[in-house]
Amino acid sequence: VEQNRLHLVYQPKVDLHSGRVIGMEALLRWVEPDLGFVPPDEFIPLAEEIGCISKIGRWVLLDACRQNKEWQDRGLNSVPVSVNVSSRQFSDTDLLEVVTEVLQETGLEPQWLELEITESAMLEDEVTTTQTLKLIRERGIRVSLDDFGTGFSSLSYLRRLSLDTLKIDRSFVMDLPDDDDAKGIFEAIIVMAHVLGLVVIAEGVETEEQRDFLHSIDCDEIQGYLISKPVPPDEFAHFLEPDAQASK
Repeated sequence: VEQNRLHLVYQPKVDLHSGRVIGMEALLRWVEPDLGFVPPDEFIPLAEEIGCISKIGRWVLLDACRQNKEWQDRGLNSVPVSVNVSSRQFSDTDLLEVVTEVLQETGLEPQWLELEITESAMLEDEVTTTQTLKLIRERGIRVSLDDFGTGFSSLSYLRRLSLDTLKIDRSFVMDLPDDDDAKGIFEAIIVMAHVLGLVVIAEGVETEEQRDFLHSIDCDEIQGYLISKPVPPDEFAHFLEPDAQASK
């Protein structure tokens, strides 16, 4: 952070029915002169272990909100930017205070920010997490449950948590549409989520066959290489141009 070695890339989220970009996820990247590209799944757990993930997390929030506000000020389409929040950010910081400060500093309206949390964040302190997420949503900020299906979420969790979106893990998508078990699981999750009033997004969509199946079972949104790999801000801007469509 201090040496300005971190940067963000962005991946679009697309509405399956209209084909339009309706959101984006900010993804953290680190390129070090001596080490080259350091994968997030290597350095983020280490950052959590040594206690600096909250500092990194605040930087990510700040840069993603600043960039989204800059795009809006240029007259590009306004869509929410999603930022991942680690379990340690819940335990080490007052997340609501940090988010409020960042929004005030950047001038971004709350409805244009979405926080993505994992099931592990819920399990560490369910009471605190539930209360925090309720307060965050009351401020107008969207909340998504990331990597759904890989942890231990129960229906009772989903009923109690203040959520807008379920993001189904790519491990379920990769076997579509040929694996009957994967198809059955996906259909069940979508029905359940819609009953609870939640939007469903499938991540890791890479083929037209996967997209077409997800459309046929009424999945709401998709994200993945079929649409675009994560790209730098200057490349991502074209997804936000008026009338831009990412898929047919």
